[in-house]
Amino acid sequence: MWLWINKFAAPKNFYQIAGTIIPWTSILCALLFLYGLIGGLILAPPDYQQGDAFRIIYVHVPSALLSMLIYISLAIAAVINLVWRIKLADIIIAVSAPLGAAFTFLALSTGAFWGKPMWGTWWVWDARLTSELILLFIYLGVIALRAAIPLQESAARASAILLIVGIVNIPIIHYSVAWWNTLHQGETLTLTGASLIAPAMLHPLWAMILAFICYAKTIILIRARTEILRREKQSQWIQAFLRN
Repeated sequence: MWLWINKFAAPKNFYQIAGTIIPWTSILCALLFLYGLIGGLILAPPDYQQGDAFRIIYVHVPSALLSMLIYISLAIAAVINLVWRIKLADIIIAVSAPLGAAFTFLALSTGAFWGKPMWGTWWVWDARLTSELILLFIYLGVIALRAAIPLQESAARASAILLIVGIVNIPIIHYSVAWWNTLHQGETLTLTGASLIAPAMLHPLWAMILAFICYAKTIILIRARTEILRREKQSQWIQAFLRN
């Protein structure tokens, strides 16, 4: 098993495997987006309390979920990089951190657009909103560290430590609505229990979540291949690839 992981993590093998996966995730992403957008923006009925304003969840919820999922994957990659010094782990961190920051900003901004008509204000220092804002600062800190430290190995180590320390913020974001009396609405979408959302609204939402996941995977794989080419440009297999 460990030998298989090492073989997969080799830049040359990962580059080839990623190239095979990208077309499939791209097609699946497009199909899911098409179904999710039509189902969520056209076919789903207006909410009985929020009206059409509820439709922002088809961007807000997937963005918020991806902001946490990407961070968790980065924290795992950080541990792998610190313990086993696998180059691919640092590449994943380098290419995924900006995407995670973008999803976090999108979650915050769409939440603000929803909050203005619902709460009467763009922003409140709610537990979930504040912890999500902290997540954005951590992402930006990782990006800044990697840009500020000239030595790649030192930058990788510093950003990995920050990612591991910052993982404590993820359960705070997820459970904040249960731990504290917050203005943010409680959990309405669960994997283990019955959802509080009507099926006509729920199915497009799951499609959008899966579409966002496929999109993130596609972008990460494309950027990882580009980063591999940049880092491995002197290797023999890259030279042979460029000649062909």
